[in-house]
Order: sequence, then C-alpha cells, then structure tokens
Amino acid sequence: MTDQRTVAVLGATGTVGQRFISLLADHPWFKLTVLTTSERSAGKRFADAVHWHLPEPMPDSVADMKLEVTRADIGADLCFSALPADAAVEHEAALAKAGHHVFSNASTHRMDADVPNLLAEVNFEHVKALEAQRRARKWTGSIVTNGNCTAIHLTLAIAPLHRDFGIEQLLVTTMQSISGAGYPGVPSLDVLDNVVPYIGGEEEKVIEETQKFLGGWDAKGFAPARFPMSVHCNRVLVRDGHTETVSLHLKDAPTLDAVRSSFRSFKGRPQELGLPSAPKHPIVVRDEPDRPQPLLDRDAERGMASTVGRIRKDAVLGLKFVVVGHNTIRGAAGASVLNAELLVAEHCV
Repeated sequence: MTDQRTVAVLGATGTVGQRFISLLADHPWFKLTVLTTSERSAGKRFADAVHWHLPEPMPDSVADMKLEVTRADIGADLCFSALPADAAVEHEAALAKAGHHVFSNASTHRMDADVPNLLAEVNFEHVKALEAQRRARKWTGSIVTNGNCTAIHLTLAIAPLHRDFGIEQLLVTTMQSISGAGYPGVPSLDVLDNVVPYIGGEEEKVIEETQKFLGGWDAKGFAPARFPMSVHCNRVLVRDGHTETVSLHLKDAPTLDAVRSSFRSFKGRPQELGLPSAPKHPIVVRDEPDRPQPLLDRDAERGMASTVGRIRKDAVLGLKFVVVGHNTIRGAAGASVLNAELLVAEHCV
C-alpha cells in the first residue's frame, strides 16, 4: 500500500470504539480522520469526552480530535462501526448509499441476505455478495459485518475440522467475559460469586452466524451450513476473553493427531497476503493439560487468534476441546479491521 485510506470510527467512545482506535491509530494502510459520537458529546475533544477503558494508553494522535455526530457526508472513505443496534439501523445503510464502505461490529445487518458476515480466513468468497448488494440497493458503497464474538472464535476453531472431516453435530457451552456486555457491563452484584446462565439472544446468534460463516454463496444467495447445534451461553466473572467447551461429531473419525494437524496447518487469505493485522497462526494449539485459560491465552497473536487445547476423545460425540479467544479484539474490532484490510488488498472496496 502506498496511499493511506481515510477511516472513521463510528461510536468511538464505547469499549469496541476504543478498540478500533487502538488498532487504527498507527495503522500502515489507514489514516484515522473522523471519530463520531452522540449529539450529547459532539464537539468535545476525544480526551475530554471519553473514559478510556483499555490497559494501553490512549494514542496521542486522537486525544485532540473533535468528536462529530454520525452523518452520511462524513469525511472518510472506510467507516468502522461500533454503533449500538438502533443507531446502526439509522446510519449504516445511509453511509453505504452515500458511497462509504462500512465495516460493522453491530448485529443489525449480519443476517441480511446480501451482506457478507465475513470471517477473513474462513469465508472470503462471501464478498461476492457485495455485487448483488450494490446492484439491488443502488449503492456505490457497501456494508460488511463481522460476527458475534462467541461465533467468531467458535467458527475459527471448527472451520478446519469442517473443511477436513465434516461436522455432523456440535455442542458448545460458553463462559463469556463481562466485557462482552459493554461498559459498565454486568452489575457486580449479579456476577460476583455467580454464573449467569443467560445472555439474551446470544445462543440464537451463535447458531445462525456460525452456520452462515461455514456456508456458501452463489447467485441465489447464502446457503448456510446445515448441521444441528446445541448452545449454552453463560456470563462469568472474567474481564476479557471468552472460553468455550466444544464437543462435536465428525463424518470421518480422525485421530487426535490428525485433528491437531488440521488446527495447526489452518491458514487463509490474510496469511497468504501477509495483511498487517493477520495472525501468523489463526489457531494456536496448546498441549498443556490446563490450557487454554483466558488470563494466559486471550492475547495470543496480539489477541487475533483462537487458542485451542484439551483436545481429546469424547464418549458421546467423538471429539472435544476447549477454545479461548479475546472477545473485543478478534471477537469485535480486530475482526472488522482485518476484514477491511482483506477487501482493500483484493480491490473489493
């Protein structure tokens, strides 16, 4: 890349917006030019309006930037959306119609019939839907979404197994961190000394999005993967990093060595192109009996990988393992940034 593309972060003051900023402030391909917020904070310096939540310091380059309201004539080519769902409904399509390319972390458009819900190593062919999207909606811009944080790490882990052996049944139980609920998250008296066995709409999202990720695209639209899934979602007292225990039945009956090899050899187009945010290893395999753990493994590959471990036989379904991934990096902002890098590199936007 020689010329940087101008980018905006929509909903810049929230947790995911801050993650976008931390990933984009010194990006070699993208120049951060616009930060948006609600009307209440518009016009303020970013540093004066935000309560910075991340452990790394606020980038100096954004401290003096003035916050703007989100609008269709925004001064940036690519827009990274950390908008809440109602604001995403109002603004994302308007931005795409005006010629902007929106990379959204919001759930609003993930299951639309012409919107790629993109997981860069898994379903790059889904970007073919953008031609149909622009034609049908009469847009010059586009909307591409990244998935739900839990579905992203689950799918990244199971994608090579589905490709190499074929999944017939899947059971997953999640232990999801409190940062997945946004800031200030779950009230302390609800989650302290407790496990909350319900996250509204989460189980349905994991099923729908995982099957869309692993499905195909042709002239008739998206064809989701069809295998039965059982999902239990729980909120636990962990700051960052989702843990998922996965049991699955594969069409073939691979050895554990074959499963480990499938995980370790998995790569996609981001690795082939050497994209700036691409993890060298999308899946990191741990052989220790007590790994992965969110405290120790959520930051693997700068938070952009899924870490799997405890790979073993299952007496009911055949195979089981544990996966851990960072929910606000690869599970949110980092996924969108990698999607944008891939589409820029492939001249799709």
